Amino acid sequence: MLAPSYATPREKLTYFFFALFCALVFLFLIGPILVIMPLSFSSEPWFTYPLPGLSLRWYVDFFTDERWRIALQNSAIVAVFSTLIATGLGTLAALGLSRGNVPFAGLILSILISPMIVPVVIVAVAMFFGFAAVGLNNTYFGLVLAHSILGTPFVVITVTATLTGFDRSLTRAAASLGASPWTTFRTVTLPLIAPGVTSGALFAFVTSWDEVVVALFLSSPEQRTLPRQMFSGIREQISPTITAAATLLVIFASLLMLTLELLRRRSERLRAGGA
Repeated sequence: MLAPSYATPREKLTYFFFALFCALVFLFLIGPILVIMPLSFSSEPWFTYPLPGLSLRWYVDFFTDERWRIALQNSAIVAVFSTLIATGLGTLAALGLSRGNVPFAGLILSILISPMIVPVVIVAVAMFFGFAAVGLNNTYFGLVLAHSILGTPFVVITVTATLTGFDRSLTRAAASLGASPWTTFRTVTLPLIAPGVTSGALFAFVTSWDEVVVALFLSSPEQRTLPRQMFSGIREQISPTITAAATLLVIFASLLMLTLELLRRRSERLRAGGA
């Protein structure tokens, strides 16, 4: 990104130093990731630079070792089901709160988004004691429910933001033509808020996929997720397989962020077309 051609020399110099500062901050933030990723291709079982050789043995170990395969499978199952629940509940909550005639809407919204504001350790401890009272600890359903609670605030926020520019006259027009509430939602409301719903679902999925604190409190060894397996591996026996898992998680998260950016641009084009 270059400074405008009509800028003065002083403005160009200021712009250059600002861009340099931003680049240094970005490098500082992404530096640890860039350091870890090459280590996943090391041919030796220790972390050292320069690399003694290149090998894919740790990626092979990640996909063939039973502990890592089970952890990956558990993470996928929990993330998918918790995303479905969080997306459904969050979308319904956002639609209800956006109507404008809901009493104590601000208080309800504050409660809904509290899991992303309160420190996750406090949330995990509260879930541990609450779920223990009803026998949900050390169960897949309890872990899915906990991750759904953590993911719902992201869906509520993104769908609420999408509904800010929503034209209510479209739903009234559909109702005046005889469409039922479900038909109106399916054919009018949902297609228009789909970018926000999809973005919220992706955020909920990433939240569940990367979550480790709640998993440490609520899951048993049979429900060990991928982040928990990585955490346990660091504590028990450090292996370059952890760097391979971390590299794959970074690539996966980057693809999700790219998808979110594409959805954001699509939403902007839809709004511009509607305007």
